Amino acid sequence: MTDSRTLLVIDDDPLILQCMRLCLPEPDYHVVTADSADQGLQTFRNVKPDAVLLDVQLPDQSGLALIHELREIDGRVPVILMTGHGTSETAISAMSGGAFEYVTKPFEPDDILPIIDAALETSRMARKRAVLPLDENAGATPELSKDYILGNCPSMIEVFRSIGRVASRDAAVLILGETGTGKEVVARAIYQHSRRHHQVFHAINCAAIPEALLESELFGHEKGAFTGADQRRIGKFEICNGGTLFLDEIGDMTPVMQTKLLRVLQEKEFERVGGSKPIKTDVRIIAATNRDLDLAMADGSFRSDLYYRLNEFTISLPPLRSRGDDLAKMAKHFFVVFAKQLNKEFVSVAPETMQRLLRHDWPGNVRELENVMERAIALGAGPTLTPDDLPPHVVAHQQAELEDPDGPLAIDVLEREAIERALEKTGGDKARAAKLLGIDRSTLYRKLKRYGLGGRVA
Repeated sequence: MTDSRTLLVIDDDPLILQCMRLCLPEPDYHVVTADSADQGLQTFRNVKPDAVLLDVQLPDQSGLALIHELREIDGRVPVILMTGHGTSETAISAMSGGAFEYVTKPFEPDDILPIIDAALETSRMARKRAVLPLDENAGATPELSKDYILGNCPSMIEVFRSIGRVASRDAAVLILGETGTGKEVVARAIYQHSRRHHQVFHAINCAAIPEALLESELFGHEKGAFTGADQRRIGKFEICNGGTLFLDEIGDMTPVMQTKLLRVLQEKEFERVGGSKPIKTDVRIIAATNRDLDLAMADGSFRSDLYYRLNEFTISLPPLRSRGDDLAKMAKHFFVVFAKQLNKEFVSVAPETMQRLLRHDWPGNVRELENVMERAIALGAGPTLTPDDLPPHVVAHQQAELEDPDGPLAIDVLEREAIERALEKTGGDKARAAKLLGIDRSTLYRKLKRYGLGGRVA
């Protein structure tokens, strides 16, 4: 079960209101509606929604005027504008003032649902508290959530100190760490403790978007700038003016995009794709990567001048395998969280199970541990979490070590068999197989290549 996310829909068309209720069912979503600007404003204050879907044409006030009132109450809440034909340029102008996105009526549910989900995820990152270290004397976690920073080892205490030192400044921050170490949560913690915490926060994964699309996503584009650009688009640097932009996996940005980003950081202005008018921007940049940027600069794949612009302050996250007692604390925390979320009657973790967890090397770090615990709770019968409840790849490592501590080949055989079983169960679906194994997809791809299994699946 996931936390319910609240969407406020403000529209005087009853068909739109009913459509949103049907398309976004409970318990994953909670849709509240209003048919006027005045009712929408009051509902916004009372309900505190995670995102808003707002029509431009309302009976008592323009939605374009209402969006400014909503942002004065809470500038972190993403607002998606709905416009009729011929009004998109007006809506785009409003986006310069902070609207998240706009859609043109009529629209298909399949077209608007991804935009709504993206807005809700943006809201989660901006408003979900990135809690700092636990007080061991309190005897309980500050909130029952898997979505926060946890740790008391010396290297994590230094991370917390670094967040405190840099948060109130407007300096660019570069977060370094392996996949799954919690770079996004650290970025959110910096934002939430900054002077910009009431302004917008957006995140972009630079590795997940092709270069041409990434340029438009960051800087926007003019109508006719390229094939398919049938409307002007406002980019994140314009939307985030006054707020914070998190550039994840910055190390995978192409050299061309690095050059364009460097210009924005140096001159505090940019141009939309296909445009010639400079647009001023005041955006705080937080960047993150799992790449070794020293090596990337040495081989020429990352610009040294961009590195020094981003590297006004650096935070390095330690891998889970080097964090000592933190692993056991996090495993127990995830155990409590998922037992409650999945409504499973688990009361304890067997000592043998904890030993297996402690002996694993955790190449996927905290994210892998989270996935392992969620899968174990979901598939286990309870009331005690046993070694048999753990994913095959964790058990395989431990069985091999117990049988032959010096036998890495035995580990390889068991791990390969576990991967093959997972692929068979999922029909070759790599994403589902990775989740079943309790590892992220990038780790699975590396192992598929290592064992020569890449060609077996689509």
